[in-house]
Amino acid sequence: MLLCVTGGIACYKAAEITSRLVREGCGVTVAMTEAATRFVAPLTFQTLSTRQVYRSLWIASRDYNLQHLSLTERADLVIVAPATANFIAKVAQGIADDLVSTLALSAHEACGILIAPAMNTRMFNAPPTKANMAKLREWGLHIVGPGEGRLACGEMGAGRMAEPEEILEAAKKILLAKPPKDA
Repeated sequence: MLLCVTGGIACYKAAEITSRLVREGCGVTVAMTEAATRFVAPLTFQTLSTRQVYRSLWIASRDYNLQHLSLTERADLVIVAPATANFIAKVAQGIADDLVSTLALSAHEACGILIAPAMNTRMFNAPPTKANMAKLREWGLHIVGPGEGRLACGEMGAGRMAEPEEILEAAKKILLAKPPKDA
């Protein structure tokens, strides 16, 4: 499993997702945007996953694999949680200017993508965000949430990232519906 974490306050829920996946016996590799590292330290994910955390396209690998390709080739599914409005817009427009957005473009054919949007209600309801979400659904990306409720900013409404158990349940359904990679 490849968990991509983008920069929103809901990053703390991604740590719980990592922990639960590991407890269920999944191998979890984490990739983070620079903004995500401002909310939760990479060391948190490294400790929970017992694996290297990837943060940049520009770090040389020992085996000369291109990270944006090899990480998605090895994954059964990419989960992006939280998926910010910025990330959603990048993917909808084909922009790959950091590791996580590049992984998302590489993952579409390699293993599939599940995103868990998280943002302020006004951002979620903005016409560009709605159009971008529709485009991602049309392209076959799986989307869970967002939920409604109290947001970090104090407002009430849609935009809360789905809870870890909802994201894990959606991931299980996706994985059970597709043939194994070796088939």
